Amino acid sequence: MDDLLMIVPTRGRPDSVPAIMQAWDETGATADILFAVDTDDPELAAYKKLQASLKGDPRVRFTFGKRRRLVGTLNQQASKAAKSYRFLAFMGDDHRPRSHGWDARFRECLSGGPGIVYGNDLLQGEKMATAVAMTSDIVTTLGYMAPPTFVHLCVDLVWLDWGRGMERITYLHDLILEHLHPAAGKAATDAVYEECNSSEQVGADGAAYYAYRDEGGLEADLAKLRKLVEEA
Repeated sequence: MDDLLMIVPTRGRPDSVPAIMQAWDETGATADILFAVDTDDPELAAYKKLQASLKGDPRVRFTFGKRRRLVGTLNQQASKAAKSYRFLAFMGDDHRPRSHGWDARFRECLSGGPGIVYGNDLLQGEKMATAVAMTSDIVTTLGYMAPPTFVHLCVDLVWLDWGRGMERITYLHDLILEHLHPAAGKAATDAVYEECNSSEQVGADGAAYYAYRDEGGLEADLAKLRKLVEEA
């Protein structure tokens, strides 16, 4: 078992699994990877087939569970995995690592104690941590990897807030975790993009972010994280 786990919630995109594993092979990644699939996914059979075909790869695991949307799924899996892994990472099923040894650099950046690291997604760059890695003690301390009031959007802003508030964040501009997003002209819109980028979802997660940031949630979490850094 590796000491870094990448959690990838995925829905409706079984083709992303072999593409991501190809990126693992091309970049020499040894990080473990967990594909979290909903049991009501219309492509469930295809994911199960992939699970069977990848059974011999010790890096890869699948989990199948009730649909909890991105943040709910991420939090459930991160809380479980925090007991076994020193470092936890997240990326979407539309991210592809491109830099050789990216996972080794993540480990190196996080080996000095509690903190957060992210690379360049070629879309948001330094502005948003759309794919991120952190020490698992952050998840253990807070009880989640992203505030549970969120559904899908804006959690990348929260990770910046945590890292900056702890004064323990690193942006690696030359480490590419490419985001193949319609906004970058790198993917066609599908049902998943339509749902999570709908005006309703944008409004709900935007409101959740401002409430968390401005009404005490962020401050309470930062108090715990600063204490974690002091005691490390």
